[in-house]
Amino acid sequence: MTIKVGDKVPSGAFMTWTAGGPDQLSADDVFQGKTVALFSLPGAFTPTCSAKHLPSYKQHADALKSKGVDTIACTAVNDVFVLHAWEQDQGTDEAVTMLADGNGEFVKALGLDFDGSGFGMGVRGQRFSLLVKDGVVTHINVEEPGEYRVSSAEHMLEQL
Repeated sequence: MTIKVGDKVPSGAFMTWTAGGPDQLSADDVFQGKTVALFSLPGAFTPTCSAKHLPSYKQHADALKSKGVDTIACTAVNDVFVLHAWEQDQGTDEAVTMLADGNGEFVKALGLDFDGSGFGMGVRGQRFSLLVKDGVVTHINVEEPGEYRVSSAEHMLEQL
């Protein structure tokens, strides 16, 4: 079943990079008591993800935060080392929190995974964005395959 507006985000864990190296964060750590703009993309270093999706959130981080977003988070079915390398490559600094969903468990729990085996990618997360307030989904924006529009930071800004 796919998550819908009004649902609580599923429990689970992410890996993230800290000054001390890899560390685990629970979904509660990420979402409870905060307004979070979460976006998912098929993979770090992939063309649209690197050229458009992540840069849109980096570029509009201040505007999102001025409209009440506490945390901007990116998740992908990549390991924490790949996401950290991509974070450094993209220069997101502290604008975007990278949340590695290495086994795809979080996107599967959302019902927003897809099988990219035909492209040699295995199971991945769809391209989407969620606005989550205190653990409850208030907006869901899922892209059609091959599209990039409704999951962008610009679209999310229009919704706030």
